[in-house]
Amino acid sequence: MYKAFLLKYAEIGLKGKNRGVFENALRDQVQFNLDKLGKYHVLREQGRIFVECPEEYDYEETVEALKKVFGVWGICPVVVIESTEWEQITAGVIDYVDKFYPEKNFTFKVEAKRANKQYPMTSPEICVEMGSCLLEHFEGLKVDVHEPQVRINVEVRNKTYVYSHIIPGPGGMPVGTGGKAMLLLSGGIDSPVAGYMIAKRGVTIEATYFHAPPYTSERAKQKVVDLAKIISAYTGPIKLHVVNFTDIQLYIYEKCPHEELTIIMRRYMMKIAEHFAEKHKCLGMITGESIGQVASQTMYSLAATNAVCKMPVYRPLIGFDKQEIVEISQKIKTFETSIEPYEDCCTIFVAKHPVTRPILSVIEKSEENLAEKIDELIKTAIDTVEVIEIG
Repeated sequence: MYKAFLLKYAEIGLKGKNRGVFENALRDQVQFNLDKLGKYHVLREQGRIFVECPEEYDYEETVEALKKVFGVWGICPVVVIESTEWEQITAGVIDYVDKFYPEKNFTFKVEAKRANKQYPMTSPEICVEMGSCLLEHFEGLKVDVHEPQVRINVEVRNKTYVYSHIIPGPGGMPVGTGGKAMLLLSGGIDSPVAGYMIAKRGVTIEATYFHAPPYTSERAKQKVVDLAKIISAYTGPIKLHVVNFTDIQLYIYEKCPHEELTIIMRRYMMKIAEHFAEKHKCLGMITGESIGQVASQTMYSLAATNAVCKMPVYRPLIGFDKQEIVEISQKIKTFETSIEPYEDCCTIFVAKHPVTRPILSVIEKSEENLAEKIDELIKTAIDTVEVIEIG
């Protein structure tokens, strides 16, 4: 019976005069996600987004696609009554209750929205009259206006829409309304979650991955591509920059104190990622760092890493513990890929006793040992970048 979906949003409703911009962005993102499945018609109308479905479509597949659109708060499968005549609305609602609720022994409440202000009945009048009709028609029903078991929604527009089931959406803001940022993406658990969370705030994502062949395998690289594909279902298309970092890592390993390796490598990763971020007009960078999770993520280490960046660095997981991050990764289906046994970086590049309280002046002094070749190596890494279009 479901030939359409009504999509509700929450935060967008607070946007005042700019609300139309966000509604249009949401409509466009819904259309983009559904175009992969068939010929759906998506329209914006008075505080709602409506999806009109093709004659034949896969209900579960459609719902899954809608659950990946940031900005959608609720997905309501609706029965469309092609009329605003009261008799036909009443007949349609009775038919809806009869077909979808075989057991007629529940409490209910009618909630009405009269978007068509020319309609002769007010919203409260629709609620009262429709409630009376249902009580009269079905013996086992009872009204409970405070905590009903079923809320029967009736929206009168140029047609009438009936629904009682709201499937939770992801919430957030439509992708593309919050600028663009560069995600430092690895094959771990944290960075894909960080990208997901920033995209949920409306930010378009690009990504940079640092590859170190032969110390990291092609399968490790494919793992990162797979992770980017999974989160692109939420974020939209992602441009992934794959940087060959091997020579830079080896040079740092040769020239710098080993307890500082992780911090110095991280600083050069940030420099290179920032180059691509600036080139592609990003407004900041995103990492999956969380305070204290590893040696390179203490407050001291983060301060030393930040010092090399001109752009803001956004860390959406900064106050999360590992279990909270894992739970989100499981929800968005990145966890199983993230724990595949293909490491980003060979253990040769990880210090046995990394510094946890780096002093910036000491780190910068150590980096002077790299002066002879580091600029040339960075240029080569940038010039040989592989760009993969995902999504």
